[in-house]
Amino acid sequence: MDDFKMLCLDIDGTLLNSEHQISSKTKSMTKEVVKRGILVILVSARMPAGIWFLQDELEINQAIISYNGALVIEKNSDYLLNLTIAKRDLKDIYSLARHLDVHISLYQDDHWYIENLDHWAQKESNITKTKPNIVEFEDLISVWKKGANKVLCIGEAEKVSLLEQETKNYDLDNLTIYRSKPGYLEIIPQKASKRAAIKILQKRFNVNSSEIIAIGDNYNDIDMIKYVGLGVAMGNAPQKVKEIADQVTLSNDDEGVAKAIREYILD
Repeated sequence: MDDFKMLCLDIDGTLLNSEHQISSKTKSMTKEVVKRGILVILVSARMPAGIWFLQDELEINQAIISYNGALVIEKNSDYLLNLTIAKRDLKDIYSLARHLDVHISLYQDDHWYIENLDHWAQKESNITKTKPNIVEFEDLISVWKKGANKVLCIGEAEKVSLLEQETKNYDLDNLTIYRSKPGYLEIIPQKASKRAAIKILQKRFNVNSSEIIAIGDNYNDIDMIKYVGLGVAMGNAPQKVKEIADQVTLSNDDEGVAKAIREYILD
């Protein structure tokens, strides 16, 4: 057994199964890791409110990494990192999304903003168990002193693909723009990444990268999987993610996280 001091867990598609639940076996295995004094860090594109209740379920009392690394926040709400998208960029993205009739959500700190509670927003609310604030974006952005930590655009895959292409015609080089699902386009500050956020917690807890195991299922997990001592891809991950991982476990519907914990931490 390797002497790991930190376990970094992606949430959707990794910790959670297809029903957006933590299975009983995964829950018990993760709790055992916590009991052994190993730091368990939840790392997600979600807003903090979509992570805290999962932390409580697993009896974790650590900082979380939110918005794919744009926000690192302690349980007492102290921010260790808070990166935002410039207001001028938000205006360009908002204009593009409206023109293409694609849903747009803005996230700042632990707040989620939408203009209409359409079926896309309702679906996201049901999955993450969070509630949005309904506002006029132009009014909201005008009074903000800083920008958003993340923008999420949701729609039909063809429209979202077109939106992704259109963003290339704008000066948005300081942003990371990626498809997390065919109909999901996520936008965060370029300096934000799961790896960079993990480095902040490494320094805080005096943990070497070789002492970290990370488990993820998607392209936005690649940087942390490659960085840590043992990077594990889920069985439901795309082939590219599996190829860069040190190990591949079972899928999120087949107790993949529980299997990895048992094999690489608890055995």
